[in-house]
Amino acid sequence: MRRVWKSLDKMRCLRKRSTIPFLGFLITFLLFLNLYIEDGYVLEGDKRPLRETSARPSSAERYVHTFRDLSNSSGTINVTYRYLAGAPLNRKKYLTIGLSSVKRKRGNYLLETIKSIFDQSSYEELKEIVVVVHLADFDLVWCENLVQEITRKFAHHIIAGRLLVIQAPEEFYPSLDGLKRNYNDPEDRVRFRSKQNADYAFLLNFCTNLSHFYVMLEDDVRCSRNFLTALKKVITSREGSYWVMLEFSKLGYIGKLYHSRDLPRLAHFLLMFYQEMPCDWLLIHFRGLLAQKDVMRFKPSLFQHMGYYSSYKGAENKLKDDDFEEDAVDIPDNPPASTYTNINVFENYDATKAYSTVDEYFWGKPPSTGDFFLIIFNKSTKISKIKIATGSDDRQNDVLHHGALEVGEKLVGTKKGKQCSSFITLGEFKNGNIEVQDVDHKIAFDIECVRIVVTAGQKEWLIIRSISLWTTQPPSSQ
Repeated sequence: MRRVWKSLDKMRCLRKRSTIPFLGFLITFLLFLNLYIEDGYVLEGDKRPLRETSARPSSAERYVHTFRDLSNSSGTINVTYRYLAGAPLNRKKYLTIGLSSVKRKRGNYLLETIKSIFDQSSYEELKEIVVVVHLADFDLVWCENLVQEITRKFAHHIIAGRLLVIQAPEEFYPSLDGLKRNYNDPEDRVRFRSKQNADYAFLLNFCTNLSHFYVMLEDDVRCSRNFLTALKKVITSREGSYWVMLEFSKLGYIGKLYHSRDLPRLAHFLLMFYQEMPCDWLLIHFRGLLAQKDVMRFKPSLFQHMGYYSSYKGAENKLKDDDFEEDAVDIPDNPPASTYTNINVFENYDATKAYSTVDEYFWGKPPSTGDFFLIIFNKSTKISKIKIATGSDDRQNDVLHHGALEVGEKLVGTKKGKQCSSFITLGEFKNGNIEVQDVDHKIAFDIECVRIVVTAGQKEWLIIRSISLWTTQPPSSQ
């Protein structure tokens, strides 16, 4: 690790054009080293009152220790947190909702965000969540005043163990002076985003053992109604498949969901590279290095940015997620599956993109009678609804003019790969689209395949814009 630290020092002298390739190599080396440590994390910080202080190592020494912690099987980041309001319960919850907040020059949306979380949750959902607010500003007077407001407005949630307010003391932070100015950012901008990475790292570190899953929000967010039910539905549909990060908003560090077991690694990661780039860029590297290649984003979005002024200098920030819906429980599941087609694919618009949750689509050359688009599930599944849209706003003729939707069972191996041996037709496409409700009431078997069949050739190319499936229960074992 001493050699790695020396390498980091040398990075300061590298020319600008070599910074990114070297950083990529360094991130890869360090994270893969971390992948070999044990997963039995225990992250218990000692607790103390707001104004209590004690002698601690310098921030530079702690930063070196952060790198050394990678070879420590416990994965612990030793932080003495201050409990400002509430205390965690002994019982592990289903979901932790984490927010980090600092003093803003203009506007303060934290209380509205907390209110939205609780107001948009049912009584049963409230039993399964815990909200952790990290007040990450070093102005202790501001923190104390805000804690009084939070305590007054949300006392019953604090008493019930659903709301905690914490702080990681300033002396635990890495150095925020003399930071590297990557991307020609001004010094104050670099300091802001570097500290933000540390803020999030300490929040993640604290939340590791509170629940099974963790979702990150920002402190200026509005939630959709019953968002937890929608999250649980997606998580259940992914059982048996590998994922690192599921996304329920396309903006910033909003609505990013993790397994709690991955939080220690993510906390280490953000601290190691806190001065290199913004947190949302680091998350892309983290996800990829843990072998999740593709973005897994679900629509409609469950969380909406509502602030008008950024926490950085109070600058205007009116970004909105146009995929957000206030009532978004009816989010499609799209259980894990493989996709196949014999339609000639144009460039890289391959079959997986029609079934993906990202804003991409399948695009193929003119299909012939009998051509197909096939989805084979990893596990047999009960499906309640199927909705498929073809064509696009700018290519309205590239729709499926004549086609049928089928579901199948009895998966068998053939010379051309796996295939269902028995299919039932659910309906015909009309104007390039099809939606079938109550599939589970019409089909007696657990579905293993969904197939789109071209029933008449066409001269136009074919875009399959989206394939959305809703399940009724977790996929059953075969």
